[in-house]
Amino acid sequence: MKKSTIWAIAVIMGFSFLALLYLQFSYVEEMVKMKKEQFDESVNRSLYQASHHLEVNETARYLEKDIKETERRAYQQDSVFSDTVYSSFQLKTFELKPSSIPKAMILRKDKNSLVDAAKSMQEIVRNRYVYQKGLLDEVVYNILYTASDKPLQERINFRMLDNDIRQELANNGINIPYHFTVSTTDGREVYRCPDYSEKGEKYAYTQYLFQNDPQSKMGVVKVHFPEMSSYIFSSVRFMIPSIIFTIVLLITFLFTIVVIFRQKRYSEIKNDFINNMTHELKTPIASISLAAQMMNDESVPKTEQLTKHLGSIIGDESKRLRFLVEKVLQMSMFDKKSVVFKRKELDLNEMVEQIAQTFSLRVEHTGGKIYTEIEAVDSAIFVDEVHFQNAITNLMDNAVKYRKPDEPIDIYLRTWNDEHKHLCLSIRDTGQGIKKENVKKIFDKFYRVHTGNKHDVKGFGLGLAYVKKVVDLHQGNIKVESELGKGTKFTISLPVLDEDADNNR
Repeated sequence: MKKSTIWAIAVIMGFSFLALLYLQFSYVEEMVKMKKEQFDESVNRSLYQASHHLEVNETARYLEKDIKETERRAYQQDSVFSDTVYSSFQLKTFELKPSSIPKAMILRKDKNSLVDAAKSMQEIVRNRYVYQKGLLDEVVYNILYTASDKPLQERINFRMLDNDIRQELANNGINIPYHFTVSTTDGREVYRCPDYSEKGEKYAYTQYLFQNDPQSKMGVVKVHFPEMSSYIFSSVRFMIPSIIFTIVLLITFLFTIVVIFRQKRYSEIKNDFINNMTHELKTPIASISLAAQMMNDESVPKTEQLTKHLGSIIGDESKRLRFLVEKVLQMSMFDKKSVVFKRKELDLNEMVEQIAQTFSLRVEHTGGKIYTEIEAVDSAIFVDEVHFQNAITNLMDNAVKYRKPDEPIDIYLRTWNDEHKHLCLSIRDTGQGIKKENVKKIFDKFYRVHTGNKHDVKGFGLGLAYVKKVVDLHQGNIKVESELGKGTKFTISLPVLDEDADNNR
């Protein structure tokens, strides 16, 4: 599959997952907002009802207190008024003597008297209504203005207010703990519930008490809910698993894409390795095959010198084949962690001097020179001599192979002890260097810096991977600094051999 196709699929799937997450979060946010609005409305309605009950209870309390006195006064005045009206009516009715009035007049007189009596009763009822209305207005006046003169502590039954608030909240579907305070309109607190907590206080709900009173006589009840956030988010709790699964799928998808690209890169590296290996093995095989044909060709005279020469060619190319195969096998052994180090105490300074002397002829052949700076005081190391020496040799060999064409190469070897009690070795060359984007990949197995289709530098891309493996297995560290056109510097740091290391050998 082409890389562009993989990228297209990755972008489409990634966008789809992100869009799905956005929709889920938007849905959750909208649900939380709606739940908060419902919660606010329910609390405000509950507080209003509790405030209304408080005023009704106060009115009932004052009515119950004043009603006996009012009834008593009304009864007395009503009795006196009724007796007076009845006596006057009786007197006017019976002061006439029937014997002195004609019969027709008596009948007409009786009819007029009944009409007058009905009108008098209507007047009595109307006067009674006006009187009782005046009494009621007096009572209401006393309640509104006499009660408001008292402080809030005496007007409010705080336990009853608490019960009213709890009951109204329950009626509106809210059954979570709350705390409340009662204060005057100027902010002076007159009551605080016993278990008051400041948690969630910034989202308080307020309601005025005795709203028909003058503003200075009103009260303010403030209610807040410590568990309001949990209550609101409980309505969207069922969405959490869906969001988690979506995020897990997104992470899994990203991991899959990374693995696909990594496998594709490994596939490309494998193909490069096969091409390089084919190219590397073809030359010695061709040389051995040609030498064998010459030895078997009867038309070629078999002189001792020719036989010796062909034998040396076969031997050298066989060694070269064995060396290439061993490098692949060594990396396979490292991957399987089946390699066994034969460690012993060595002197790094001496090893560096010896390797510099070995490579001096190859470097001087290019017109360059090897410079050594032996500055390490504690130079004892506990390593496998063969593998560690091969690692340094690979770095030196790379410096020679990747030099600038037709230019001398200078190599600088330096040893020293750093402030962290590590023994350090640096190998710096003046070769062609490495591009910045390739530096972080040079320790990958089978990786080779791209040089087009040129095969002037032989190898499988295993040398630096082998070096890093050896250094890591010796509890060391290797880093590289390079600049294209100016050269490359490898720095190896190893723990200094001390008494503890010596005891662990």
